[in-house]
Amino acid sequence: MTNSIATQLKQAAEGLLFLSETDAPFEVVRWQAQGELTPAILLQLTEHPPDAPVELRTVDEFFAIATAEEDWHDAEERETVQRFRQLVSILKQNLSQLQVYRVGDRSIDAYIVGVTPGGEWAGLATKLVET
Repeated sequence: MTNSIATQLKQAAEGLLFLSETDAPFEVVRWQAQGELTPAILLQLTEHPPDAPVELRTVDEFFAIATAEEDWHDAEERETVQRFRQLVSILKQNLSQLQVYRVGDRSIDAYIVGVTPGGEWAGLATKLVET
């Protein structure tokens, strides 16, 4: 992954928290690509048990609430929505085959991953808690 893509993702995600029952930051992830990224390969790369549940989502589904501006949002909340929209835009512009992998049941590790122009798997990771 070029440093430019890593830098763009890091800057766009800086200070953003993915809201669930816990509010978690994002971190940049990257791996050497070896064909298609399947749930089984992702579990190996992230050192999860091979039988851990994996749910696939699109980027738009995953970020739907974070990128929706509501009438009741104040200026700070509207700014956060714009930052999430910018983050999604950077992901879509720089990564092909973009997919969200949600690993786990209640305590979920989420990986927003695609393929860089150089052929690496890269993206962002965050944590969610859903009870």
